[in-house]
Amino acid sequence: MTATAERHIVGDVAPARHRSRRRAVLRLLALRALIAVPVTVAVSVAMFFVASLSPFDPLVAYLGDNYQFATAAQREAARAAYGIDRPWLQAWWEWLTGLVHGDLGWSSTQSQPVATVLAERLPFTLGLSAAALALAAVLGVLVGAIAGMRRGGRLDRACTGFAVTMAAVPPFVVSLVLVATVAGGLRWLPTSGAAAPGEDYTVGGVAVHAVLPLIALTVSQLPWLLLAMRAAVVDATGSDAVRAARARGIDGWALLRGHIAPVSVLPTLALLGTRLPELIAGAAIVETVFGWPGMAAVLVESAAALDFPLLATLTVGAALAVLAGSALSDAAAVAVDPRIELTA
Repeated sequence: MTATAERHIVGDVAPARHRSRRRAVLRLLALRALIAVPVTVAVSVAMFFVASLSPFDPLVAYLGDNYQFATAAQREAARAAYGIDRPWLQAWWEWLTGLVHGDLGWSSTQSQPVATVLAERLPFTLGLSAAALALAAVLGVLVGAIAGMRRGGRLDRACTGFAVTMAAVPPFVVSLVLVATVAGGLRWLPTSGAAAPGEDYTVGGVAVHAVLPLIALTVSQLPWLLLAMRAAVVDATGSDAVRAARARGIDGWALLRGHIAPVSVLPTLALLGTRLPELIAGAAIVETVFGWPGMAAVLVESAAALDFPLLATLTVGAALAVLAGSALSDAAAVAVDPRIELTA
């Protein structure tokens, strides 16, 4: 076979492999989308059922201080007026039909439509979470790559020890340490909220108030990324391609950039979606400690007061985020790693 014929064969095989991999990714995403529908419905049903077993009376959230002065007859009339005397299954069905028509309902704890609550608070949560995950990804990839290239050295042991230690520290502990030292002791940064008391939100004010929550949430996400990148680099350094490159005299940063990073970074970043459950939980804890005006506070209030429309929306939204993150993570892994089976 001539060299020209071999090049034609290679040229034909590569696009075919790419097309096959794209089809596998599309099949996987389509299957996950189909699975997400019954899973989401089941999550919403479970939320309404479990909330109906709560000993708390949701009427307290509607009446406030007037609850203790209302008679039994007045309370029953108020329950009927607010529609909270319905069976949980009926309440779920009415919420679902409203959701289909674009109506998320009315939040009793916030005294405004659920859509308004999301519009006001969700950007704070999404901004903090996205920034923390991006910063953790950058630091994890860089430090993990350097540690992996110096396997067994002092830097590697220090980075690995830090990552293993911080992986065992809950986010609220990191948050409290930051509050006590940086904010409380040194008084360098504000400890609560996203603006000074009595002031409106500004870009500069929000950025300053976000520093400590961002550090706390980033630290909670950094260890697993660092360790994953280090493991990928260590695995890549033992490959035949890297050994051949070293035999040709390629070493150091040139070896990392040209031969190790390309096969280590993408598989590591493809795992980001699998960390969404931990990110959501960590963000809720960090927001609570720092009084960040995100979704954590309203989630706690809605759960305590059985604010069904808001609680259901937040629960289903979190479930969809986890499902989407898992699907995108698996799809990215299939797309970038040829060692993964091309099945949905």
